[in-house]
Amino acid sequence: MRLFVSIDLDADLAESVAGVQERFADASGLSFTDPEQAHVTLKFLGDTDPDRVPEIVEAIETAVDDVDFGPFEAEFGGLGVFPSLEYISVLWLGVRDGSEEMTLLHETVEPRLYDLGFDPEEHDFTPHVTLARMEHAGGKELVQENVRELDPTVGRQRVETVRLTESELTADGPAYSTVEAFDL
Repeated sequence: MRLFVSIDLDADLAESVAGVQERFADASGLSFTDPEQAHVTLKFLGDTDPDRVPEIVEAIETAVDDVDFGPFEAEFGGLGVFPSLEYISVLWLGVRDGSEEMTLLHETVEPRLYDLGFDPEEHDFTPHVTLARMEHAGGKELVQENVRELDPTVGRQRVETVRLTESELTADGPAYSTVEAFDL
């Protein structure tokens, strides 16, 4: 199973996410994510033996129980890239309100999964929604220009749940399904 821990965007924000992606439609080299599956990844686990799911669920459940807050409001907006504007591999939508809570969730989940043998992140955690991956630099200048000049607001939602999500790779791209949901 290919697994990750996520906060999913509400379905009613998908149209707004697609609208932001449209602003980059003429940038060659971008491979867009499905706006219906928009999410913030708190921790990527990768290929995982299905027999490990119960211990992973227990670790995430403990982490979510240990955070010192319940449901919270999040606002999604602003643009950025990884790793830099000079070398773009990922185009993303930022998290304005709610980023502190998402960072705390990441920081609480990360050590528990590390204790189970999952590698720690190699970079600082930045809450974001991946809009596209850059396959080649053909449209780099348009991406750079839009990231510098646009400051879209996609919308707000109440975050009530953290999910353990399975990503199944298909011919049409990844298909996501919830393995377990954890209420804040």
